[in-house]
Amino acid sequence: MENIKLTSYDEVAEILRECDNVTILTHKSPDGDCIGAGMGLCLYLRSLGKKANVVNDEEFPARYDFLIGDYKPMNFKEKFVISVDISDTTLLGDNLAEYADKIDLCIDHHGSNRFFAKKSYVDPQASAACLIIFELLEHMGAEITLPIATNLYTGLATDTGCFKFQNTTPEAHIAAAKLMRIGVDFEHINRKMFDIKSRNRIVAEQRLVSGMRFFEDGQIGFLTVTNQAITEFHIDRSELETFAQIPLTIEGVRFGYTIKQQEDKPNTYKISLRTTDADAAAICGELGGGGHLRAAGCTVEGKLREVYVKLLDVTRKYL
Repeated sequence: MENIKLTSYDEVAEILRECDNVTILTHKSPDGDCIGAGMGLCLYLRSLGKKANVVNDEEFPARYDFLIGDYKPMNFKEKFVISVDISDTTLLGDNLAEYADKIDLCIDHHGSNRFFAKKSYVDPQASAACLIIFELLEHMGAEITLPIATNLYTGLATDTGCFKFQNTTPEAHIAAAKLMRIGVDFEHINRKMFDIKSRNRIVAEQRLVSGMRFFEDGQIGFLTVTNQAITEFHIDRSELETFAQIPLTIEGVRFGYTIKQQEDKPNTYKISLRTTDADAAAICGELGGGGHLRAAGCTVEGKLREVYVKLLDVTRKYL
């Protein structure tokens, strides 16, 4: 049977009202948007008296503990599976790979979504998955409690870079304002997400930035994080999430790559690309990945030098 693309909140709302015993999937290397969307939706479903859990390939990073709160998994026989902020089942991770063909509903905002679920609601114009969840709950007349609001605001803020990225829309600001009216401690969230860094992270950033490589008269910048560097500087891998923004802070860089060696697969590198005026999703799409207009990612295999060559070959087409 052909997978169904949903086009309205009414369609999604009907599914949420009818489903129960729900497992909500989030992507590997979880960020604020997937955790916020997953937890926000889970808390709402539980408020309706339904059973729901949020799962991930790994433990949620400690920096997001304030979103998890007193959440505890519930015991139930799973009947329905929802994925949030996931564009491709390869992002589930090894521990959740069994769900690849079992997802009943996908809620996502990536234009590169592969429509793998039985039913999908995908809005590439939405700034974050959390914006979709917020608008959906508002459409349903839901009571958005402070814990739900905190999760949704965090996802919205992190996926827009504290509302400064190209994907920030008027709707994102409107949603943020409404969530602030509920009482979200936006000052604490934004300081924790964007300002606070561990001492080890600061030292690592200084050393890694000094070792950046530049090509095409400085238009392409590579910041590389190896497993050796992570061990040497005692960096928590959850802190690598914010490294992706660094290359574009350097004057003249139009294509900023952060290249992260994978812990369990040393010949595999996770690539994060940020651009100023080029289609990041198209570039990463040529390498099997995807994402958004100015922020995208992919995975490239090979020795580090080979990875550089592959990235440069593709990027030069977009100069």
